[in-house]
Order: sequence, then structure tokens, then C-alpha cells
Amino acid sequence: MVCLGNICRSPMAHGILRSIAKTNGLEIEVDSAGTSSYHIGDPPDLRQQETALKKGIDISDLRARQFTVQDFDEFDLIYAMDDSNYNNLIALSRDEKDRSKLHMILNESHPGKYESVPDPYYGGSEGFELVYDLLNNACEIITKKLKDGTYG
Repeated sequence: MVCLGNICRSPMAHGILRSIAKTNGLEIEVDSAGTSSYHIGDPPDLRQQETALKKGIDISDLRARQFTVQDFDEFDLIYAMDDSNYNNLIALSRDEKDRSKLHMILNESHPGKYESVPDPYYGGSEGFELVYDLLNNACEIITKKLKDGTYG
């Protein structure tokens, strides 16, 4: 799960997918990162933590890190939260194998539309709720595909 600073959208997606996968008995490795180095080592935004906790998901253990080229070797699926970060990931990719792992997360719930998860950082609490709802829906679909073996 990748966004810009790894303090709002990507840790929320990380926490949601980790929770849904566990509930469904699916053993997968989930991680999140940012394309920038602005917040390395920081916990998720407190507003994002509060939103997640209201939904029964604790993301307080997560810490921001920057995406590295080695992540292409470590992960089978890499989800960008928006087109800017998707393009940053494309620029970091080494070859077609790396690029084949990249996906826009909302294409799971809105196939082929390449919609971005809005950045809630500068908005009010309703923005964090919207981000939760969008990511929860996408992560439910991802989990179902992984569990059913229909992903890819």
C-alpha cells in the first residue's frame, strides 16, 4: 500500500487489509510505504488512527517508511492510492515484471476507472471516514480474490 507520506491513506489500507485477511484466515504479508521521505518513522496521522479505531482496527503500531526498489522484489502486489504515486512507482520500476505488480487500489472496486483515493490530510474528519469506506471496500474485494485464488 503506497501513498505520499505513509501517514494517512496507505497505513489505513494496510490496517484494513491486515484485519480483513486475519478475519478470513488468510495468511498474507501486508505493508505500507510512502513515495516521499517526509514522515519516515512517524506513526499514522492521529485522525486516521481514530477513524480506524472506531472501526475496530488498531494501526498505532505502524510507522512510516519510504518505498524502495527492493519492495518490488519483496511483494507480489503493490497498490498506489493515487495517480501521482502510481507514476512515481512506475518511475522507480526496473522492468515490466516490476510494473506488472503495480495497481491503483480503487480499480478493485471501480475497475478500469483509475480513480484516486482522496488525500484527507488537509480536510476534516469526514475525509478520513470517506477514505476508510473506499479502502475497506477495495480491501474486501482484494481479500476475496486472494482467498478464492482468482487474483491475477
